Amino acid sequence: MDKIAVEGIRLYAYHGCLDEEGKIGTEYEVSVFVWGDISASYESDDLHHTMDYVSINRIVQKHVSNRAKLIETVAKRISDSIFEEMPKVKKLKIKLSKLNPPINGDVKKVSIELMRKRKNK
Repeated sequence: MDKIAVEGIRLYAYHGCLDEEGKIGTEYEVSVFVWGDISASYESDDLHHTMDYVSINRIVQKHVSNRAKLIETVAKRISDSIFEEMPKVKKLKIKLSKLNPPINGDVKKVSIELMRKRKNK
């Protein structure tokens, strides 16, 4: 299987359980890794034969901009959309980090890593 990585997508958003987080917001960083067979693209040089990283970036932006209480929820939404829109993706890993979270202490970031495989139908 081939792997494509889109790393370090930085966005500003308003996720969190606290009301203040919905008003103030903070920075987020997302990295997405997708696996699938893209061997046809080597010869064809055709975007339709690969896993388009522009689409991955668009999907991430769409779901990070949609407020949720938990970053786990956001990561799951991203995962679901990638599988729905990109049939070549067989497996994925998403790392979503909330930078400088409003918790007691000097914490650089909190993250979730979500790993999923496409369910066979």
